[in-house]
Formats: sequence, structure tokens, C-alpha cells
Amino acid sequence: MDPPPLPRVLRLALLLLLASPAALAWKKDEFRNCNQTPFCKRARTRAPHSLDAPLSLVAGPLAVSPEGSLTAELSHPSRPRPLLLRLSALPPHALRLQIDEDYSANTPPSRRFHVPDVLLPDVDSRALHLSKPKTVGSVSTVALSSDLDVVVKHDPFELTVRRAGSGDPVLSFNSHGLFDFEPLQESKPEGETWEEQFRSHTDTRPRGPQSITFDVSFYGADFVYGLPEHGSTELALRPTRGPGVEESEPYRLFNLDVFEYLHDSPFGLYGSIPFMIAHGASASSGFFWLNAAEMQIDVLAPGWDGAASSENGRIDTLWMAEAGVVDAFFFVGSKPKDVIKQYISVTGTPSMPQQFAVAYHQCRWNYRDEEDVGGVDAGFDEHDIPYDVLWLDIEHTDGKRYFTWDRSTFPNPEEMQRKIADKGRKMVTIVDPHMKRDSGYYLHEEATAKGYYVKDASGKDYDGWCWPGSSSYPDMLNPEIRDWWADKFSYQNYKGSTPTLYIWNDMNEPSVFNGPEVTMPRDAIHNGDVEHRELHNAYGYYFHMATSDGLLKRGEGKDRPFVLSRAFFAGSQRYGAVWTGDNTADWDHLKSSIPMVLTLGLTGMTFSGADIGGFFGNPEPDLLVRWYQVGAFYPFFRGHAHHDTKRREPWLFGERRTALMREAIHMRYSLLPYYYTLFQEASVTGVPVMRPLWLEFPDDKETYNNGEAFMVGASILAQGIYEEGQKSVSVYLPGTELWYDLRNGSPYKGSVSHKLQVSEDSIPSFQRSGTIVPRKDRFRRSSTQMVNDPYTLVIALNSSGYAEGELYVDDGKSYDYQQGAFIHRRFVFADNKLTSINIAPDSLTKKVYSTECVIERIIVLGLPSGAKKAIIEPGNQEVEIDLGPISLRSGSKSVAPTVRRPNVRVVDDWTIRIA
Repeated sequence: MDPPPLPRVLRLALLLLLASPAALAWKKDEFRNCNQTPFCKRARTRAPHSLDAPLSLVAGPLAVSPEGSLTAELSHPSRPRPLLLRLSALPPHALRLQIDEDYSANTPPSRRFHVPDVLLPDVDSRALHLSKPKTVGSVSTVALSSDLDVVVKHDPFELTVRRAGSGDPVLSFNSHGLFDFEPLQESKPEGETWEEQFRSHTDTRPRGPQSITFDVSFYGADFVYGLPEHGSTELALRPTRGPGVEESEPYRLFNLDVFEYLHDSPFGLYGSIPFMIAHGASASSGFFWLNAAEMQIDVLAPGWDGAASSENGRIDTLWMAEAGVVDAFFFVGSKPKDVIKQYISVTGTPSMPQQFAVAYHQCRWNYRDEEDVGGVDAGFDEHDIPYDVLWLDIEHTDGKRYFTWDRSTFPNPEEMQRKIADKGRKMVTIVDPHMKRDSGYYLHEEATAKGYYVKDASGKDYDGWCWPGSSSYPDMLNPEIRDWWADKFSYQNYKGSTPTLYIWNDMNEPSVFNGPEVTMPRDAIHNGDVEHRELHNAYGYYFHMATSDGLLKRGEGKDRPFVLSRAFFAGSQRYGAVWTGDNTADWDHLKSSIPMVLTLGLTGMTFSGADIGGFFGNPEPDLLVRWYQVGAFYPFFRGHAHHDTKRREPWLFGERRTALMREAIHMRYSLLPYYYTLFQEASVTGVPVMRPLWLEFPDDKETYNNGEAFMVGASILAQGIYEEGQKSVSVYLPGTELWYDLRNGSPYKGSVSHKLQVSEDSIPSFQRSGTIVPRKDRFRRSSTQMVNDPYTLVIALNSSGYAEGELYVDDGKSYDYQQGAFIHRRFVFADNKLTSINIAPDSLTKKVYSTECVIERIIVLGLPSGAKKAIIEPGNQEVEIDLGPISLRSGSKSVAPTVRRPNVRVVDDWTIRIA
């Protein structure tokens, strides 16, 4: 239930207050904790293996359905209707568990919500046909794959995925007897209160309690990861309950607009992905619950259940959701990448971004006018700093009416965009979901007339408060409304937009300033009589989807969209990038950005980053420099700041610091070929661009909870400097082979923690031996102007004299690559010979992409001294080898054997033999 409309004076005061940084600081009492959340509080009070009636469900006989799944009834005499269970298998090692109420027994006024349009549409058709289970006593067993079984214990119900040969468990569901599925009721029992109060807000809860709770156990696990989004300085999820645990709040998944969030807290932030990965030296597994209602998840410390000891390598977790159904996936893999690939196989691979999107973005709330935009653009050129995208926040609009321009400050938006585009650059404008309730605003009038807004509990258009003041929100659950929204991005509808303008979705949790916990009331109503509580965490996902579809329509399906979203859910990776929201200009937030971005990558959202320098506050110049040096490795690389902060373009902090920030940005631009190749890999496999060390070194326990260092692909390791005035840093380099300093080529041993002196000009970063990294070393104004530049290959030989790497190239903007218009080469160095091999599949040949780009330098780290020349085949052409610098930065020393100007084309097959 909404509060009554605010008087005009109070409305203005609210908006002024919310614009103040002091007012935006995180206030703990404005957000519910578990004890203030009835379903969470109830679930946490239940004891394991309880004999309470709701928890001791019994599974009936398993039957094979016509489509090859297994079905059974879950029942207990106290329930008004039984539950229906369905098990299905997905290749290669995934189990899907679905549980809902059996509405044929008696029908409540409403049914439970199944989240639509998140799973890939072919998931059901890919399901394998399960065989008839073998039942002995009260236990049934069925083969999930050649090496995995599913075991169902019938009384009480329990499910386990185990190794077929050894019988060792991998994952289990309800092994502690905490499964509870509160039934929908036909009417409110006399004397029972369903309403819930929080601060000044009342949730009417007209359908009563409907929460779901269950325990999931991971076996052979040292740590669990995932569950974005929350601030954290550690990569692994810490226990939230049990012996030795001081912080007793669960990890909360509830999309919220949190101002200046805590850098280390289990409270929920802007997005929610209910996916957890477990990893240990002997096993990797994952669990995904497709449910968009609020969730709270406990990671339980050993001994939480009162047992004197627990099984070695078992991690127990408790999952609690306010509403929805059980639609859960169990993933098993021999390595963690296998688990990620299985999750991606049901939620979709990340979209392939345009080339420009992988480069540097410059943003501020707000660049004032066209003159300011032109001045910032010119400032980058004047200071020899490349950038690709300039962003405009909410002040560019006419009174916070999206799809409009403030014509007093941006009178010629198309001309402004064309001037930026002449340098190969793009622009981004913000489009949020709150529509200003203004009779003169065409979009509001149209949405009102068509009935396209979310309704309040009484059935009226929901009226909440956000940046424009009184606002309503399009009901993005409805596909018809998403199509309508997508049409608004056409050039005809979005007047002043051009083909080089892209979009930013902010505040799409959705944020409502006067709503409970700064969000939409849970009893608001969506299409199909769905309560907002049932889909809250997916609202931003649908909004992101509709916006991305709009840019796709605008470009007639030929131009890859770029849309940045703050809110996200499972599957958001298909529609664009995300960022970690309104962080703060302090060292702790710089440090926490690494585990946050790594966690997003592990859960599908590889295209992510944090605001460089922190959104709130004024960073010390040294902090800003360090943030650029770390942020240059983020997959999404953007500087952004609040309007009350001092201007912080990279050239405003003195010549020396300008040079350091310029160097960090130049480094990113030189690595763009490598990053673009990694994004292509992610778009096929889901393996993230920026990775925790253990993803590449899954057997090395020293890497399992390292949240300060990270990998970029399989070839580069970096570690930030996270303390003011830090003089030295300890960097652990995994594996048994050497690592080479990215800046000067110095070798370092693997499996060793190295204490390194801190330098102001870079952060510790290394290339792994056995790898080949492609670069482009000529600096231009933007990535677009680098398209025809030659490549450099940096080869880091391992102890066997071997290295390999890949290069992927396409037109950087269209979908022609889906029809074969790309170049994909594998470079292999072995036996003193570098070979370029075409690895593009022969099946994709409808279109062709070609380039005249050549390789102008080949740097070989670890090559024995004495090599003076190389022979290029075909052609028997001889070229010189001499010492050269690792990078072309000023003052770099000549330290590495370098094949100069071989000028072989990247599109061709060739061999270069070291003579």
C-alpha cells in the first residue's frame, strides 16, 4: 500500500534532500534485516531434521513422463494440496528440479509465479530422457549421466547427486530436513494477520505467506562463491551462521537502490543472481534457483546444526525465498569452467559487444551543456588520452522526461553527436524506468491511455517518487509493453538521437524514493495479476531486455546494441553490461571492486566494472591514479562521478598524475585485441574475461580465496595497490612456470609469493609463460581509429619453449560474424617456430571479413640469447632479430628479442622460424 501523495512543498524538499550527498549515505535502518523480514525470521528458527509437520514431506513413486522426465507427488496430511515434483536432465551433467503446488486438488485464488523469458527457449527440448528408476525400499536411483546418479529418498524426501562409481555425494537437497513450502491459502483464517509493517509502510500481503525454504549441501568443497550483488573484500562467501560467526545476516538478494553502500556487507545491492559455485581440489559444482522474489541465503559454518563434527569438505547452505516455486538446477563439473558453461547453457551466453564498448568511457553527472561536452572531448585530444564514449546523465533531458533534450543546454544534439562521431567516438544517454507524470509528456500520456503502467494494490496506476517527482513505471513483465518500449528508440520517436548514440539504464531496481526500502511496494500488481514481490529481482532484467531490443530494432538487426544496466538478474548477460553502482571514493571501495567484478563474471555477467575513482566523494589524487591502474583491467572501463564532486577528468591533477593515468589508459588500448578476443570467448563459452586465479589454477589452494589478484583471460595476472602510501606488496604467482613482468619482461617464479616494491607508475602485472598476447601499440584518439593499425605479438615461452594464444577479429559492430565474417587465428610457438593457424569453423562461410592488417613486431620472452634472424614461410624471407622494448612507452629499455617488421598478414597462414 502506498503512502498518500505528498504535498508539493514536501515533494520539493524530498527531491532536494535526495540530491544531497549527505542524505545519500547508507542508512542501515532504512533497509530490512532478517529479523524484520518474517519469512526469513521464520525459516531461520527451524531446527535441522525437525519432525514439524510442514517439513517432513513424503515423495510418492517416481514415474517416467512421456517427455522423459521423472514426476512424483510430495505430500503430508497437514497440507491443503500436495506438491508436484519433476526431475529432468540436461547434458552433460545438469539436473533440474521443479516443485509447485498441485492445483487440481483445490484451487487457491491465485497461482504461483514461474519466471518467464530468463531460460533459453530450447532448454526443455534439450532435456535428456531419463530411464526408469531402480527402487529399493524407500530409495530410488536413476542415472543422470554415465558417471553420475540421482538418488531420491522418499520418506522423508531428500535428493542427492552422487558419483556413480564411488557413491560419493556431490550435491544434496533437503539432507537436513529444512524444506518448507508454505501453501497458498484459499482465504485468510479468522484472526490471522497477513499485513506486514516496515517503518511507515504497510504491505497488505493479500495472498498470505507463501515462502519456500530448503537446504543445499556441497561436497568436496573448500569454498563457495557467487550470489551477487553485495559489497565484499573477499572473493569466497563467508559463513553467516554457526560457531565463530559474528555477522549473522544472510546474503540478501533483493534489488535495491543503495546510496554509498558498505564495501563489505551481506546486504543486497542493485542486482541479484541466485547462483552459487562450490569448488575444492576434488570437485566443482553449482546450484541455481530460478526465482525472482526476495531471497536470503545462509552459508552455514561447520557445527551449525549442533553436530560435533561435519563431513570433511561439505558446505551446507540454507536458501529462503518470499514467494515463487522451486525451479532449480544442479551442475557438476570436473573443473569450475565446466560448471560455468552449464549455467550459461541454460541462461545464455554474454552478448558480443561492439569494439568501442571495450575501450574507455568518460561519464559524469552531469556534463552541463554542448560547450562542456566539446571541451571535455577536446581535453582528451589535447592531453593525448584516448577515449571512445562520452556519457550524459539525467540533466540532459527536458525536466527528467526521458527521450527528450533540454534545448536550452543541448539545442543541437544531432550536431553534437556528429562532432564526436567524426573522431570515431560515440555518446550514451540515460533512460530510466520512472516516467514523469506530466500531462504534457507524450510518453506518459501514451502509457496511461494504453494501461501500460504497473498498478498499485487498489488497481490504479502506481504513483511513486523519483528524479522527475511523481512517476509511474512501465510494466516490463508484459511482452507487449516491452515491444512498445523498444519502439521508442527509433530515430522518429527519440528525436535528436543518431546511430552513434547508445543507452544507459539506471534506477531500474526499480528505485522509488518514497517506497519501502526505496523500491516499489511488494503488493503492486503486474500483468497477469502477478504481485511485484514475485518478480521484483527481474524487473530491471526485463527493462534491460526491452531497451536492448529497442536498439536492435533501431539498427534493423544489423547493429549490436550497447546498453549499460544497474539492475540485473540471471540472464542479463545476454543484453549488455552492468556496473557495481554508487561506490565511494575510498581505498576500501577500490579493494572491494575486485571481488565484486570477479563474482559477477563467475555468474555470467562478464561485462562489468566499477566507477573509476568512486561515484561519491572526491578521491585523493593518488587513489584516483591507482583506480585507473586497476580499472584499466576491468572488462567495463568507465570513469564516473556525482555532480557534487569536483571535476576529475584525467588531466586535472598535475602533469605527473596525468601521465600516470594516460599510461594506464594507453595500456588498456594496447590490449584491446586481447580483450576483444576474450569477449568472443565469453560469448561462446561464458568463461569470464576477468577471472579469479582458481579458475585457471583449480588445483592450487593458495588461489581459492584470493580476492586481491585476478586473471585477465588465461594469460595476464594483475594485483592492485589498495592502501594509501603502500611501499611493498606480496603477490602470489600460481603454477610451476615463470611469469614475466608486463612492463619490463623480468621473470618471476611460479608457486611463490613475491614481495615487490611498489612503483607509482603501474600495479604489479604479469604475463604467464606458455602464452601469446596480441596487442596494438600505436595510440590513436579512439579504438575506431586503430582498426587498420598493425599488431604486436608478445610471446612468453614456458620451460619447454612452447607458447600459444589466439586472435579474434571482426568488423567490431555488426552481426556479420554470425555468418562467418571474422578472422580467428591460433598462434603456436614450438620448436623455435611460430605458426599461424586458422581456427574459424568451415561451416560459417556465408560472409567473409578480411583485413590488410599485419604483424609488425614479435617479442619473444624466454628465448635463449644468440638468435639474430628469422625465416618467414612461405617466401623464404629473412628478417632481423634484435633486442627491443616490451612496450613503446617513453624510457623503455631494449630487453627482449624482437622480430622486427615481419609484416605477415593476420588473415594468412604462415610460419616464422627462429634461425
